[in-house]
Amino acid sequence: MAAECARNALLQKVVDNKENEEKFKSDLMKIAMTTLSSKILSQDKEYFAKLAVDAVMRLKGSTNLESIQIIKKPGGSLKDSFLDEGFILDKKIGVGQPKRIENAKILVANTAMDTDKVKIYGARVRVDSMSRVAEIEAAEKGKMKEKVDKIIAHGINCFVNRQLIYNFPEELFANAGILAIEHADFDGIERLALVTGGEIASTFDNPESVKLGHCKLIEEIMIGEDKLIHFSGVEMGQACTIVLRGASRHVLDEAERSLHDALCVLSQTVNDSRVLLGGGWPEMVMAKDVDELARITPGKKSHAIEAFSRALIAIPTIIADNAGLDSAELVAQLRAEHHKEGCTAGIDVISGSIGDMVERGISEAFKVKQAVLLSATEAAEMIIRVDEIITCAPRKREDRM
Repeated sequence: MAAECARNALLQKVVDNKENEEKFKSDLMKIAMTTLSSKILSQDKEYFAKLAVDAVMRLKGSTNLESIQIIKKPGGSLKDSFLDEGFILDKKIGVGQPKRIENAKILVANTAMDTDKVKIYGARVRVDSMSRVAEIEAAEKGKMKEKVDKIIAHGINCFVNRQLIYNFPEELFANAGILAIEHADFDGIERLALVTGGEIASTFDNPESVKLGHCKLIEEIMIGEDKLIHFSGVEMGQACTIVLRGASRHVLDEAERSLHDALCVLSQTVNDSRVLLGGGWPEMVMAKDVDELARITPGKKSHAIEAFSRALIAIPTIIADNAGLDSAELVAQLRAEHHKEGCTAGIDVISGSIGDMVERGISEAFKVKQAVLLSATEAAEMIIRVDEIITCAPRKREDRM
């Protein structure tokens, strides 16, 4: 009953700006900034909130974060991070190959391109003269050339392979004017196939059954001191890459985690655009309504409902405690504020007092709050249903002498 009441209390206070593009975007910005303000990115939270919002807006409502790729490059400051439309592969372009391709047709493959050696392990080939060795080598070269010709027959101008490409096939590709990229990491390949709308191929006998990937432009770009390959104008329009720069690996890892949090919250909010204020405000609203319900409920049930409202008040208390403030004082003030109509007060940890959450721009997604509320209630119910707990006898320690 209490959970239902708390949820309805939230539903009455929800704000939904889906229709108004400008307002909705500012809601998303606020949510992203609220998410990022407790993390390492808090100094540049506006900048990163904008990055996250732009990336999520490109998804156009899908919650598939696969198509947002995050690349970490040490060097520079966090402010040098940027959002790039398209896909960036962390590889260099080989020697003597075209550095820029327009209207690319991409074949993404996972196949061995290094058969200059006999690949039968433990096999011995006995020959009676050196000319025979040359024959074997020539046969292998011929085999390789056949394979390359088959690949070229797909009518592609970019070949991305998961495995090594030896010099000979690379030379053949370069002569045909095809950009060959070797040793692309597996994540990169899967995502590249997804984003360009192709499939990973491993046999090349029937070109018509292989799905090629497409993009408008492939070029080499520099980030820091590394060269990378940039695919722009990809088939999947919502794909983009966020390049994070930072002083050290640790900073980058932390920044990536923070940004991932923000992206998750935002992608959910784009689907369910209802927004609440933050800073302990929703919990106080719920606690107030649940308390009133407890007063009108007869019997023992009212004790349980009252306890539920006390549990909700724990959240603003914890927010105050974490900021090193006097939680008893602040929560009492907050409760008094909330008995006024249309109150928007919450805990403002920066000034250490009760602040107006609308002015501060502290927002949270309704979907997250609802999930927290319902899952906490379910967890509590599960624990209460446990009748007895059986403990195991502790293991005897053998004396290790």
